Amino acid sequence: MSDPEPSFVARVLFHMYKSVLSPVMHALSPTQCLYLPTCSEYAYIALTRFGPVKGSWLTLRRLARCHPFAKGGVDPVPDR
Repeated sequence: MSDPEPSFVARVLFHMYKSVLSPVMHALSPTQCLYLPTCSEYAYIALTRFGPVKGSWLTLRRLARCHPFAKGGVDPVPDR
């Protein structure tokens, strides 16, 4: 049996986050996202587009920009 591809693993983890963890987090802290796409959507796109290494790096950079003093706005995942 072969190992699952990284994009499949990213899709499964994203689905678990969106269906379980995200609702719990929003119940505890009902804030709105500052960026479009949201950080979780950004992470999903980055991981499926660039794989686990570069996708994780892009996601960590995005999370570092997400703070109460951020301007927010549209922040798409780079094409390359």
